[in-house]
Amino acid sequence: MSNETQYGRRRFLSTAAITIAATQLGIFSPAKAQPENTNSTGKAPFKPSANKAFDNVKQIKAGVLNMGYVEVGPANGKVVVLLHGWPYDINSFVDVAPLLVSAGYRVIIPHLRGHGTTRFLSDSTPRNGQQSAVALDIIALIDALQIKKAIFAGYDWGGRTACIIAALWPERCEALVSVSGYLMTNLEASKHPLPPKAEFSWWYQYYFSTERGREGYDKYRRDFAKLIWETASPKWNFDEATLDRSAASFENPDYVSIVIHNYRWRLGLAEGETKYDDLEKQLAKSPVIAVPTITLEGDANGAPHAEPASYRNKFSGKYVHHTITGGIGHNLPQEAPKAFVDAIIEVDGYTK
Repeated sequence: MSNETQYGRRRFLSTAAITIAATQLGIFSPAKAQPENTNSTGKAPFKPSANKAFDNVKQIKAGVLNMGYVEVGPANGKVVVLLHGWPYDINSFVDVAPLLVSAGYRVIIPHLRGHGTTRFLSDSTPRNGQQSAVALDIIALIDALQIKKAIFAGYDWGGRTACIIAALWPERCEALVSVSGYLMTNLEASKHPLPPKAEFSWWYQYYFSTERGREGYDKYRRDFAKLIWETASPKWNFDEATLDRSAASFENPDYVSIVIHNYRWRLGLAEGETKYDDLEKQLAKSPVIAVPTITLEGDANGAPHAEPASYRNKFSGKYVHHTITGGIGHNLPQEAPKAFVDAIIEVDGYTK
């Protein structure tokens, strides 16, 4: 099933709901009101977030990490784990969290390895960005928090991580919301070239394969993120303060190492750790996901992504796809928070 949801006409009501929820719950530092901008770029007028930033980041030992995470909502609420992408951070969910809390959910939002306040417990641990390592981090987190089962929702790296958990540990996954569908890296398939236009969209992977690319990324972390944001979400009229808020998470000492390893590993240019080999073999088979799932796509996603029909058969449980219209790009939770929350509540209903 495929549905289109018009988000643009709902933005005023969404912003009002987010503002009320955040104010009543006291979750965030409030943002100052700003005048609405007008422009001739084709982008929607800039609307500042209802919330400035999360101000309650906690730390917990989880696997090989001392993981930074935000936890809001009632302790007895159904758990939703929100997973961010690259080059983004937990602030993709500043407007999602208060809406989920107001609906009664307990919300967990971790900094992925290499981001924000998350740190490795040992200097000797490889700074490994491969997909199974990142997924096991999140399993270790919910173990540390004594959470048996949760709804997982994410995009980009976070969507891939959520899909892996749903496929390999379905007993820990109540339901799944994944932006851009079925996201798993198949190393064997990655050996084969794509058409030139598709290869062009992955330019940064090839840049990262060089030492010049690593040095450049380290030097221009913020500028690089801005370029990716503008490319992946061409109609998202974010401001510099929004970018700065997330860019602070990129100052993690392991950030560049994790990102570079992730993309080199995808191209077969960097080794993974042998302890993850069995998991990667399972993922190479493109396992079907059986838990209730909703996939989402923005109608203006400028990042590489597959057509929904191409991954429909990867979901064997109750499944729906929604395309969110109104100029929504790759960072869907931040650009269309109400639509993202609606999908989580909807997929939760499939579990009852």
